[in-house]
Amino acid sequence: MPDSCRWVRGLVVAGIALIAGGEHASASDFYAGKTVNFIVGTDVGGGFSIYGRMLSRHLGRFIPGAPTLVMKNMPGAGGATAATYLYRMAPKDGTVIGSVSPNAILGRLLDGNLSQYDPTKFQYLAGAERGTRLCMTFAHSKTRTFEDALKQRTVIGATSAGSPTREYAAMIKHSTGAQFDIVSGYKGPPDLFLAMSRGEIDGVCGLDWAALKSQQPDWLREKKLNILIQASIEPDPELAKLGVPVPWPYIKNETDRRAVEVMVAFQQAFGKSYLVPPETPADRVAILRQAFAAVLKDKELLADADKLRIEITAQSGDEVQRVVHNAYASSPAVIDRLRKIVEP
Repeated sequence: MPDSCRWVRGLVVAGIALIAGGEHASASDFYAGKTVNFIVGTDVGGGFSIYGRMLSRHLGRFIPGAPTLVMKNMPGAGGATAATYLYRMAPKDGTVIGSVSPNAILGRLLDGNLSQYDPTKFQYLAGAERGTRLCMTFAHSKTRTFEDALKQRTVIGATSAGSPTREYAAMIKHSTGAQFDIVSGYKGPPDLFLAMSRGEIDGVCGLDWAALKSQQPDWLREKKLNILIQASIEPDPELAKLGVPVPWPYIKNETDRRAVEVMVAFQQAFGKSYLVPPETPADRVAILRQAFAAVLKDKELLADADKLRIEITAQSGDEVQRVVHNAYASSPAVIDRLRKIVEP
């Protein structure tokens, strides 16, 4: 090969390497000096807020450039307010991470309204916990077991339309025949706990078991809560030891059963999941996915989780993305039934 050709070839190879190296450096250095806003689509005090605050303390250590993370609560419409913001208004540059209720994602499947946001177009980063949701009553309630709930009126408090507290109460009511009288309008878990303790309501549905252990350890230790039922595909071992049943023996209609399975499987797999807006650059999505994978195994974070009495059951962004897409591929008949049984 002539020397001139070798010289030209060398320039080309060097140029390609420089471009590739520049792109890598750009992706890795992007976060240096930046602030990343961590948007949590629930009120202060709930499980999503607890997980979000913990992650915002640790995640920055695993993002190249060590950005500052600032958590902000953006409650409303069962998480749809935050989801709409993340989809339509938030910067699409990797400086905003979102955490919204699974109902904000599954809800668009139920109402068929994708005008504000399409959940399949979010880019999912990770899941931190596979949730098991409960129905429970306070100690002074006459409804102390799920068998009691099948026989007598039980007042169940809930927050807003589209929230787990309302949808789980309705789903259990309609699929099993539980005599739940659902009262909506409470602001969030702290208000629901206060209402239970005052006797305004008997109990609540749709709260997460791991979060409950963090939020009300004294109530659990002092046996002030009657846990009626666990919404879980497979019984949670800890709850099973306490004798808490799953709903499947109480659901007699096969279509109802399949609809409830879609809801529960989605909620359990989705857990405390994290996402970024559509069109966020792929290299920054990759960086954030790697950061979440690392932080969810980090000893400091796990020690923090132990102190908060919350559980970490990590899932990859790919796993969460797959669950969302599978849910949106469910049959029309099952989705139609689920749409009906989650309404009070």
